[in-house]
Amino acid sequence: MPRETMEYDVVIVGGGPSGLSAAIRLKQLAAEHGREVGVCVLEKGSEVGAHILSGAVMDPRALNELVPDWQAKGAPLNTPVTDDRFLVLSESHARRLPNWMLPRLMSNHGMYIVSLGNVCRWLGQQAEALGVEIYAGFPAAEVLYDERGAVRGVATGEMGVAKDGSHKASYQAGMELHAKYTLFAEGCRGSLSQELMARFNLRESVSPQLYGIGLKELWEVPSEKHQRGLVVHSQGWPLDSRTGGGSFVYHFDENLVSIGFVVHLNYQNPHLSPYDEFQRFKTHPAIRGTLEGGKRIGYGARAINEGGLQSVPKLVFPGGALIGCSAGFVNLPRIKGSHNVMKTGMLGAEAAFAALAVGRAHDELAAYPEAFRQSWVYQDLYKVRNVKPGLKWGMWPGTMHGGAHMWLNDLGLGFLVPWTLRHKRADNESLKPAADMPKIDYPKYDGVITFDKLSSVFVSNTNHEEDQPSHLQLRDPKIPVAVNLAVYDGPEQRYCPAGVYEFVADESSAGSPKRLQINAQNCVHCKTCDIKDPKQNIHWVTPEGGGGPNYANM
Repeated sequence: MPRETMEYDVVIVGGGPSGLSAAIRLKQLAAEHGREVGVCVLEKGSEVGAHILSGAVMDPRALNELVPDWQAKGAPLNTPVTDDRFLVLSESHARRLPNWMLPRLMSNHGMYIVSLGNVCRWLGQQAEALGVEIYAGFPAAEVLYDERGAVRGVATGEMGVAKDGSHKASYQAGMELHAKYTLFAEGCRGSLSQELMARFNLRESVSPQLYGIGLKELWEVPSEKHQRGLVVHSQGWPLDSRTGGGSFVYHFDENLVSIGFVVHLNYQNPHLSPYDEFQRFKTHPAIRGTLEGGKRIGYGARAINEGGLQSVPKLVFPGGALIGCSAGFVNLPRIKGSHNVMKTGMLGAEAAFAALAVGRAHDELAAYPEAFRQSWVYQDLYKVRNVKPGLKWGMWPGTMHGGAHMWLNDLGLGFLVPWTLRHKRADNESLKPAADMPKIDYPKYDGVITFDKLSSVFVSNTNHEEDQPSHLQLRDPKIPVAVNLAVYDGPEQRYCPAGVYEFVADESSAGSPKRLQINAQNCVHCKTCDIKDPKQNIHWVTPEGGGGPNYANM
């Protein structure tokens, strides 16, 4: 079926903080210069914010630049941080580190506890008021190239395709959106961004990108347990000293608590379940009391870029650029990225507008990576560039090494540590055979503080049309049983936080007694399977538009 075509000056793939900031900045520049610039944002979620998941303590630096009067315009930054604590946990105790021991950049004073999804909903309203066209529920499924190989836009996915590939009565062909420049703001591990990095060799000479999985729950707690503005971070239990990660607990708005857990995806033990480590963390004496008597009202999970500055790829290619977490600008020790991704969206927009102003199209926006190198985003990442790679020596030696680097930068002595450590291998290469690693016995869920995966998926409001092709594709259907199950005891059934992958009895085969069953309708779009699968056998592609989680206040 022929596809309809729409023409724009700039198409932005992704309605997160980076993509919306780029759209707003383009329209601001157009108004300042008296020009017309057609800008379109494609968002795969059912609405702007539906797929946005973050802690989040937000540094307002980029927002101050983008919308200086954001307070007067009602931006949902309603809870300034009032108390900042860092805990080191053992199984039964918590030791608080004095704030004076922590590097200054770790301080959260002057920041705001937010629902990043709600911030994006507000940014979407600002963008639409400026004339940006936003199409929610329309995922970009294909990159379009011109005869020279430059990006000339994207195509949205088909709707109404049955699981067997046939067209249902509701079938709709995808639509082509052509642009002079296309900015990719898909977030962490975007499927089209991965294609572009491979096609244009954007990762040449940079370290592999590393990732974590962040799991989060939203709780409503009794008012006497709520301490509005309190920020708590921790390291230690339940993770062992060779497994990186940590937690956050944020009190915000009216009796709401965001509680979450991050596990670095370079862990070695295939028996480890990030989801179950999170559930176990909530039972710690220093944490459980906050939740008792409360009600869990939300759940979600999302991969996080953790590679830092040395993992940022080349940002531009003919016809477009990577902005935000498509490239990876998270400051890991600060557990913050929204300020950086918003700023890179703005920088990409400024480069695109300047090119459009002189009649350019479909070439490289070289001004964007140069602006990034001169920006405070670069400095933000440069100061912490050796924190993540230092963790290869173990959690505590690595933490002390990273802390020393950050302190030297705080004191203006960063020149004493001019080197940059590199990452040597991707996260999927870190697992050891199951037989060589200790098994982990996780406690049963109590249904009060700890919960099973399916009940968690339920409160994420996740939904997919079941009669559609699976968006979780196996490159080789033999690998899950022949390699993953045989060597690593089927780690996909544990690293997935939503019960998507399970090994079940294979009654149709006289060979292996088990087969991999993919429950794609449970998928919360975290992208962990695309990252951690040992043989990179799982290929994540966009499902039918609007599918996935529908996060509220997350």
